[in-house]
Amino acid sequence: MRQVRPKKFLGQHFLTDMAIARDIADTVDACPQLPVLEVGPGTGVMTQFLMQKPRELKVVEIDRESVPYLREHFPQLADNVIEADFLRMNLREVFDGRPFVLTGNYPYNISSQIFFKMLDNRDLIPCCTGMIQKEVAERMAAAPGSKAYGVLTVMVQAWYDVDYLFTVHENVFNPPPKVKSAVIRLTRNERPSLGCDEKLFRRIVKTVFTMRRKMLRNGMRQILGKEHPMLADELFNRRPEQLSVQEYIALTNRVEQALAVAEN
Repeated sequence: MRQVRPKKFLGQHFLTDMAIARDIADTVDACPQLPVLEVGPGTGVMTQFLMQKPRELKVVEIDRESVPYLREHFPQLADNVIEADFLRMNLREVFDGRPFVLTGNYPYNISSQIFFKMLDNRDLIPCCTGMIQKEVAERMAAAPGSKAYGVLTVMVQAWYDVDYLFTVHENVFNPPPKVKSAVIRLTRNERPSLGCDEKLFRRIVKTVFTMRRKMLRNGMRQILGKEHPMLADELFNRRPEQLSVQEYIALTNRVEQALAVAEN
C-alpha cells in the first residue's frame, strides 16, 4: 500500500478528523454549480467529500508522493489530478476560462502567496474557501484599527467579503502544527473596479505598512517626497492600520493627482 509522508518543506499538515474535513468541503456550497479546484489535496481527506458533490472537480498537487496516491485511491478522479505548482499555473487553462471555486487545506508556508494569486485572477474566482493559519485568517478578516489589519487585509477586502467560519485545533493534524488553524470563506464583492489607479493603490498600501507603527506621512514621504505640502494634512497623522479600504482608494486618487501636478 502506497504511503505519503507529510513534508515540512512543503508546509504539509495532513488533516485526520473526517468531520472537520467534511465541514471544510461543505464551504464550497456557498457558490453552487461552479467547478471546484482543490489546492494541496495530500491524501484526499477533503477530496473524498468534494467528490460527492454534483460538480466538476480538479485537484492540483506538487508532492510527487501524493499524486500517484491520489490516482490510485481515487481512480475516477485520476485524469483530473494535476501535478503542478499552483503558484506557477495559468488558472485560465484549468476550466477553459470558466469561473471556479478555489478551496483547500492550504500549505501554510505559501498561504499568503495563494491569496495574492487569487487576487490576480479575481475575475475567475468568485468564491474561495479553505483552511489556513488562524493568524492569517484573522489578518484577512480584520477591521480597521486592529493589530491584525495589514497589507493582506486591505488587498483582499478591496475585492472580497471575508467570513471567518471556525477555528481548528492542532490535535487533528499529522504532524500537529505549532499554531491553530481557521476556515474562511471569501466571496467576491460587488465592486467592478477600485475607482483608482490599482498599481498605485498597491504601491501605497505596501509602502505605508512597512512602517505600520509610525504615522502615515512617514511612509508616504517615499512616494510624495519629503517636503510635499499634502503631508501637512491631518490624515497623515493616522497610522496605516486605521484607514479603511475606501479611505485608501480616496488617498490613492489624491496622490495620483498630486503626482500628476508635480510632473507638469
